[in-house]
Amino acid sequence: MRPDTTPTRLRLDLALSRLADAFSGMTARADEVQCACHWGSPAELALLKAPDVPLAPDLLRRTWDAPDWADHGAVLRRILPQFAGLLVGGEVKPTFGMYEVGRSFARGHWQLWPTQQSSAVREFLHAWWAHSLLDPAPAVPVHDLFALCAEASSTAVPWLAVWESLDDEVADRHLAEAVTAWEYGLLGDQLPWDAWDDEDESGLRGELATWLVRHAPTRLHTREGCGTLLHRIRLIGLSGPARWEDPHWPGHQY
Repeated sequence: MRPDTTPTRLRLDLALSRLADAFSGMTARADEVQCACHWGSPAELALLKAPDVPLAPDLLRRTWDAPDWADHGAVLRRILPQFAGLLVGGEVKPTFGMYEVGRSFARGHWQLWPTQQSSAVREFLHAWWAHSLLDPAPAVPVHDLFALCAEASSTAVPWLAVWESLDDEVADRHLAEAVTAWEYGLLGDQLPWDAWDDEDESGLRGELATWLVRHAPTRLHTREGCGTLLHRIRLIGLSGPARWEDPHWPGHQY
């Protein structure tokens, strides 16, 4: 297989390198604790307090996924160089969806970190997103990566703006696949990647639904086989009886 030397891949590689430099030598806090019964052993915890030691995949999973670190940000900074590389390679498999990874980033409050660190994380997410939108076969499906980025940043706006700016067949195919994955949740007024989050305090659902109704029809109307999707998008823009009494209502039950 020929190496990917596209500009977006080169940008992503540079972002990964910058991330590794920014977080080299990081450790969890010396007084960080975890439950040996539910998380892992004291020896595993000690690894997080030693810099730059690669973690076994299962330990890495338990580390980013744990919601109860005293200083989640420090733990996230410790694992980021290894974690980011595995994420890009599609080697991270959350229990429910990639939005869980985004919420781990959000728990770390990365946007409040020192400028060198926060900008490295921001550029990594944006470079990964830009590359995936133009990749015919991304390791992480675009709709899953979108959920990660939106949750990590608590906004859908910048990620949708990049998508909107691309006049590209691959990006439009990813959009059709994303709408297919999202329409059930959005038609039930739910976050399409986590139906249990009924409050949607960050407003992600509204931002996504509004953008799809405004922009997706133009992108998809000439694509073969998108007639049903276009009706689903139109229905997302309706509410109440206008939505479920429409002749094209798919009969979803929630």
